[in-house]
Amino acid sequence: MTWLAVVSSKRASIAGRCGRWLLASCLAIGAGLAEPSLAQPRAGGEGDAAFAAIDHTGRPFSNASLAGQPYAILFGFTRCPDVCPTTLLEMSKRLQDLGADGDRLKVVFVTVDAEHDSPERLREYLASFDSRIIGLTGSAEQIAAIARVWNVFYYKLPEADGSYSFTHSAYVYLMDRNNRRAGTLTFQDSEAEQLAKLKTLLALP
Repeated sequence: MTWLAVVSSKRASIAGRCGRWLLASCLAIGAGLAEPSLAQPRAGGEGDAAFAAIDHTGRPFSNASLAGQPYAILFGFTRCPDVCPTTLLEMSKRLQDLGADGDRLKVVFVTVDAEHDSPERLREYLASFDSRIIGLTGSAEQIAAIARVWNVFYYKLPEADGSYSFTHSAYVYLMDRNNRRAGTLTFQDSEAEQLAKLKTLLALP
């Protein structure tokens, strides 16, 4: 099955779940919408935006690792049933659509599940997507610090069987080479709109 077919199937699955679950909550997750105060992240890399984490290869990673280059950053967790894999599949496809320019764009996936998502787990999970995508994890405090930079909303949801899930903001934040926010991608954007936004990001001085 092609990436396009998988993404289309995942989008349909999310739409079906929205019909069965609380519509407002599902749309907030699936479309990347949060409370208005949380929907506008601070500009990464400025002032209190420094952070430290561990990437999916087990190496230290910080805001300095992103200096001087455009990047897209998103948040989620490896056991996310729909939104996260769909978004990562879409970003994988967009990197391919960009051709050689895809090598100029960093794509960073930050887990909000410090308890479960070790570097090894992230590495296994990201093997299903474009190899250029970077996974980040760390302590609960480190993840919270990264989330604060972009005003990302997330919280843990206990399940009846003793397990847990997360509700979280589902924007893909687009940052220019000067670490200023240049826009967002949302679940509502078409493939053409996503690609156009990424091309605009790469063209910024």
